[in-house]
Amino acid sequence: MVTHSHSAEFIASLKAMVLEAVEKDAPPGGLGDDEPLFGPEARLDLDSLDALQVSMTIQQRFGVRMPDSKETRRALTSVVHLADHLVQAGKA
Repeated sequence: MVTHSHSAEFIASLKAMVLEAVEKDAPPGGLGDDEPLFGPEARLDLDSLDALQVSMTIQQRFGVRMPDSKETRRALTSVVHLADHLVQAGKA
């Protein structure tokens, strides 16, 4: 039930970037747009080091720093949340 207006290409590129940053393959059936990236319901089983890797990759690719851990956690809730965060930062 995703009602966001991000392009499929942008979402796909963010999924690929996240998976590359954490050096993991997509889970069976692929990574869902609104699927949790962290926490007990996440299929990727990511940890805080993975979050750091993703945030560093975001800084390199988009020039968006994520210094506030609360903001980072919110942005990394799912790929769609990350897309929203980048759009709000004016980088997408």
